[in-house]
Amino acid sequence: MPDPVWYRSLYWRIALGFVAVLAVLLSVQAAVFLLVTGRTAAVWPGRSPAEYAQLIASDLSIVMAEQPARDLDVYLNERYPGAYRAFLVVTRDRRTIFGRRIPPSPLMARAAMASLQAAGGLGEGVDPGRGRGGRRGGGVGAGGSGGADGNAPGRGWRGGGAEAARLTSAFAPVRVAGVTVAMVAVSLEVPPLSSTLSEFGPTLAVEAMAVLLFGAAASALLVFRPARRRLSGLQSAVQAFGSGRSDVRAPEDGGDEVAQLARSFNEMAARLEERAKALAEADRTRRQLLADISHELSTPLAAIRGYVETLGMPDVPLDSATRARYLRIVNEEAERLEHMIGDLLDLAKLEGGRRECVTEPVSISQLLARVQERHVPALLDRSITLDISLSDEGLTVDGEAPRLEQALQNLASNALRHTPEGGRIRLEAHADGPEVVMVVSDTGSGIPEEHLARVFDRFYKVDISRTGTASPSGTGLGLSIVQAIVRQHRGSVTATNVPGAGASFEIRLPAAMGPRSEM
Repeated sequence: MPDPVWYRSLYWRIALGFVAVLAVLLSVQAAVFLLVTGRTAAVWPGRSPAEYAQLIASDLSIVMAEQPARDLDVYLNERYPGAYRAFLVVTRDRRTIFGRRIPPSPLMARAAMASLQAAGGLGEGVDPGRGRGGRRGGGVGAGGSGGADGNAPGRGWRGGGAEAARLTSAFAPVRVAGVTVAMVAVSLEVPPLSSTLSEFGPTLAVEAMAVLLFGAAASALLVFRPARRRLSGLQSAVQAFGSGRSDVRAPEDGGDEVAQLARSFNEMAARLEERAKALAEADRTRRQLLADISHELSTPLAAIRGYVETLGMPDVPLDSATRARYLRIVNEEAERLEHMIGDLLDLAKLEGGRRECVTEPVSISQLLARVQERHVPALLDRSITLDISLSDEGLTVDGEAPRLEQALQNLASNALRHTPEGGRIRLEAHADGPEVVMVVSDTGSGIPEEHLARVFDRFYKVDISRTGTASPSGTGLGLSIVQAIVRQHRGSVTATNVPGAGASFEIRLPAAMGPRSEM
């Protein structure tokens, strides 16, 4: 059986299906992660540090203009609870407001104060080193990091720490009525892993577990469940077959390895079922044959024994005529027994199929002529006419001439036995396509319809229904031998009744195709 196409293979289907499910799960996981953490500035507009700072500044401009008394600390931490970077806001009254999720560095606050001063948000003489509550931030010198646009360098700053903070932050001014009142700073640095885990760890863990469960369910339903269902069907068929149900078959749907295995199992089951039926039929035939042989052989043996015992009794007076009649009966029964044993041996050889069969073209006209010559004395004795009808003198079949003649002789003897005196027997042959048809018919009483199906069985006789016959009954094996010979020659034989006449036996054999030798 050829291997299945690769894309129909069970292993490839499972592998590709699992890879597809895994790819979908990873894509969903990555999308959720990026959505939650906000790390895709190119995908999600407004999420770069500079844009994020500008977004917070715009919100504060509106809030401070419309609600001057609102608590900006509460507003910012409620509005941006999950900020993805550290941010802070420095107001003109030196207040510092920052996101509680990711606290900013002190240098970032001083850089924002310097940027606010450079933008004009602080008056002259204000020390930018002072942090929240008037304390000095510590460690910053003169310099500046941003003007009104967050990019122009400030004035009056010195020291590398503040410069480093300016280089790692993005600034955006908060203006109300055209006046800069605050400065927003957003860190350019990625927050530490601990902050990311504390921020997004629980959400991502729940999401990952949900995606994992969904992926496992999808894999089980879409990838493994169909394969398991088909394997379960095959397993059920194997178990049923093992329990004795030879008629069970496995489903053969599909073109993968499971379907191939199912087809192989079904072919094996069919062959085993045929062999089991053949063995059962052979056993039945053997039993029937033994019973028939025992019955058929017992009759002549009993007759022989009875007459021999009678001839051997010294106190039974027998005249010469009676003794001669008894001896003739014993001789006839012995011959009958000999013929029966010979027929059984022939039948065993024919049905055994172990004998070498050498075939050659056999002339049908010569076969029919020899059959006619063989029965001339019996035909004359009973005034029976035997006609031969041959459509073509050149008709030939491939086979063994002696065996084919034996089959026709048996049919002619059977017809002669059941044809009354003055009757007629007809032998005819004609071509029918690639076959040669030979028919042996008589004008006897025919065969009852209920017996037609069994006339070729061993020892089966219908003499009780064939009245008006003068010849003794045969062994009951002649027609069985005919059937075995015809089957050995790859032909068929049938028995029918001719309306208004007697029985008719038809033999169909393949026409000759040239000399050859076969088993």
